[in-house]
Amino acid sequence: MILYPCKNWAKTYQLEKIASGLKRPLYVTSARDGSDLLYVVEQDGLIKTLKNGKIQKEPFLNIEKQVRAGGERGLLGLAFHPDFKKNGKFYVNYTFQKNTLKTRIAEFTISKRATRALPATERVILEVDQPYSNHNGGQIEFGPEGYLYIGVGDGGSGGDPHGHGQNRNTLLGSILRIDVNHPKTYGIPRDNPFSGQKNMKQEIWAYGLRNPWRFSFDRKTGRLFAADVGQDQWEEIDLIEKGKNYGWNIMEGNHCYSLNCPMAGLALPMDEYGHDQGYSVTGGYVYRGQKIKSLYGYYIYGDYGSGRIWAIHYDGKRVVEKKLLMDTTLAISSFGEDAVGELYVVDHQGTVYLLKESQSAP
Repeated sequence: MILYPCKNWAKTYQLEKIASGLKRPLYVTSARDGSDLLYVVEQDGLIKTLKNGKIQKEPFLNIEKQVRAGGERGLLGLAFHPDFKKNGKFYVNYTFQKNTLKTRIAEFTISKRATRALPATERVILEVDQPYSNHNGGQIEFGPEGYLYIGVGDGGSGGDPHGHGQNRNTLLGSILRIDVNHPKTYGIPRDNPFSGQKNMKQEIWAYGLRNPWRFSFDRKTGRLFAADVGQDQWEEIDLIEKGKNYGWNIMEGNHCYSLNCPMAGLALPMDEYGHDQGYSVTGGYVYRGQKIKSLYGYYIYGDYGSGRIWAIHYDGKRVVEKKLLMDTTLAISSFGEDAVGELYVVDHQGTVYLLKESQSAP
């Protein structure tokens, strides 16, 4: 079934339905282990396997009993270890509540012959206290050097009332970077920007973020792109670099948010859009697949509220082109990438789509 044709750049871009009947899906990804399997994360605590266009009956992982789901809470992220084929390890990001709400990063292990992972194999890596129910971040991803990156929101409510975004003595409002191969629970990479510094969380890679819901690495260049969900007026795309301050809650996008607005030393977004175009940005990927030649090297992202999907071309210094690809009715909770770089769009209403290109427009 093909939906949402859009004739831009003399091409027609389309979404092909590949899985439906899902319950609040939030993410789709590949283990890059040589198989053709895709894994779909459902908010309530299930990870399902997609094989040959069919969702398998038995879930890959079921941790519904320990996940606190609802609103912006739930099972939010999944990342497979770079050596998953050998060690069977993968990692999840979820919220749970025992007295207080927390974000938990946990490791699970699956045996080579198994088709599902057992909850009993869980090893807790990291926990972060969450003062409010929203802005939990959710993305986890291994970087090209093998370290695990974790997106953590500012703690929630509105306007960052506790000032977490500008506080390097909290893990909130940041993208973290840790070594999960360390003999202890995890290690701090020596080249982390605040490694060894007092009164600073050494896990921080970059800070000043409101809610970095989805981020990704360009598999060709290694650049890290993050979409930071805005407050009242602006959504932004950031090029995340070591130790940089992305401005929240001093700035919202390129604009002053606080009355005291010192901009010196802040890293401003590479792209932004106002709430006339959408109100909750969903980060995507730089397209490195082979089937859509016209989008090769473009960063594809969308908006949960408006259903719009855009493509931008970043030349290493600035965005030189931006185009609207589609205007859909989807609640775009995530994008996903398979082993060969083809892109998928996740609709929170229950469906996963493959991004395709058809013939040239007349």
